[in-house]
Amino acid sequence: NKPAVLRMLTVNMGLKEGEKVLFVGDVPNLQDWYGGYDVISDMALRVLMVRQAYDIAKQTFTKNQVDFLVYPATGAHGKEPPSGVAERMLDYDVIIIITSYSLSHTNARSNACAKGARIASCANLDLDMLYPQGVVDTDYFAIQAKSKHIANLLTEAKEVRVTTPQGTDISFSVEGRQGYSDDGFYTEPGAWGNLPAGEAYTAPLEGTGEGKIVVPVGWAYGLTEDIVFYMEKGELQRIEGGGELGDFYRNFLLGPDSPRSRRNLAELGIGTNNKAKKADNVLEAEKIDGTVHIAFGDNAHMGGVVESDFHEDFVLPQPDLYLDSKLVMKAGQLLV
Repeated sequence: NKPAVLRMLTVNMGLKEGEKVLFVGDVPNLQDWYGGYDVISDMALRVLMVRQAYDIAKQTFTKNQVDFLVYPATGAHGKEPPSGVAERMLDYDVIIIITSYSLSHTNARSNACAKGARIASCANLDLDMLYPQGVVDTDYFAIQAKSKHIANLLTEAKEVRVTTPQGTDISFSVEGRQGYSDDGFYTEPGAWGNLPAGEAYTAPLEGTGEGKIVVPVGWAYGLTEDIVFYMEKGELQRIEGGGELGDFYRNFLLGPDSPRSRRNLAELGIGTNNKAKKADNVLEAEKIDGTVHIAFGDNAHMGGVVESDFHEDFVLPQPDLYLDSKLVMKAGQLLV
């Protein structure tokens, strides 16, 4: 979708004449080829999409250097890419990352931002998100206002509690932690976030999370049975249900070879994009207006102190959100 690509670069990224632009994608690695056909086809379509976006930008912005870079997929959100990728990213003003595995919570992304790069991280971007009236084609000024408002509430809060009709009931501290707004405008040096955008988020204080998180059927890719995560002292202790996806996470997060850092309660996020609808694509689902998402793993790249090779968000519909015992969101409707 040519208009969406041009809007992304001019409106969201604020591209200026003479700036260097890099489009980054990942291709299925050898292990991926032994997985399901649906996964392989999604990854292949995605890398073709980033290549087409690069072609559009290359042909349109003739006074900018526009480059394209692909690498073998890392296999996990938050895992560092090959060192050569991280080094290349240091040389650009604007970086569009359309991958199947997110680089948001990596040193590669944060080091590029520290050098001044403006980055849109679009892991699991689907083509329909770029269509007219799709989730990327939205009112970013309205998203900005709501996201900043909620971010300010998070900054001022000390204690958080989240409950849902499906059984989630988790509490943790955010005292001293800043709330952030991911609103889709990445026009200042070092700015970064997702496209589609639309959330406010913060990093819970390590060691404070207590309770359980229930992700219902359909709210994660491949989730055919509710999955329940049990937290104690800020770390994941047990996983129940979830079918085959639950088996994967039991091994990946709690297995004997799994680093403890993956179990960290890493993020609280609140979606603010009223165009977002798709529940089983986490890039879009976590932006759905009135949802809450909870993440495990790395939070060192968003105000915390735990660095991990993993960061994964789980989205919760119809949440009640309490800040310092005050109900500020009821069934996804903001009250303040």
